[in-house]
Amino acid sequence: MWRNAFAAAAVLLLFMPEAEAQGRNWVPWQEIDRPAYRRAPASAPPPRGAYRAPAPAQRGWFDDDDDDSVFAAPRGGQVPAPRSAVQFPKLMEGGARPDISPATPPTVRFTGYAAGSIVIDTAGRALYYVTSNNSAYRYPISVGREGFTWRGTEKISRVAAWPDWHPPAEMRQRDPRLPEKMTGGVNNPLGAKALYLGNTLYRIHGTNDSRSIGYAASSGCFRMMNAHVTHLASVAGVGTTVHVLDRLPRNVASLN
Repeated sequence: MWRNAFAAAAVLLLFMPEAEAQGRNWVPWQEIDRPAYRRAPASAPPPRGAYRAPAPAQRGWFDDDDDDSVFAAPRGGQVPAPRSAVQFPKLMEGGARPDISPATPPTVRFTGYAAGSIVIDTAGRALYYVTSNNSAYRYPISVGREGFTWRGTEKISRVAAWPDWHPPAEMRQRDPRLPEKMTGGVNNPLGAKALYLGNTLYRIHGTNDSRSIGYAASSGCFRMMNAHVTHLASVAGVGTTVHVLDRLPRNVASLN
């Protein structure tokens, strides 16, 4: 009898972590105990990747191509995240949509770009909103991982609150567990706001996982803390010019 009891206990322990994870509304882009969340030494050189201009989208606004399947250290290589065997339904609810209070980022000295424009420093993992001819807000961000980075100039073409997430077919081929749609909410990887860039698949958007900030982590989008993207959306809107650079030139930005 004790052998049967021991076997039953072993089976229970095997399935408890998965059941507990599902009870926390676990989703694959929110795995919290993955070893990928580690930063490379500060002395390591910044990444140098192949940059490409964003191709015009032939699909609609629903093609939100962003995920957390791989995280990279701010100045190092990328580490694949572990995967679960859980299969999610085609339609997932994103959860609650709370009011997010905007958080004003620090102001830095900034020159060379027109007031009212956005400048993204990919290597520096920073987004600047230019407030005057000599100052800008500086927001920490995460950027595209290796093979998904790009540079160019676009204009914001749409701003959405708590956007739905529709992983495109290419992403679901890479990870068949993903849903076809996830409504906007606190469990949605696109966060509280999304600022769409021209007619591309790329966006500046919030994230509900603040630990990805400062990393090369996305499929080409730029992530910000929800409180920061809410602040950015209050000062930037449709028509705002966005310059995406591989590296910000020296002497453009400095602390006040």
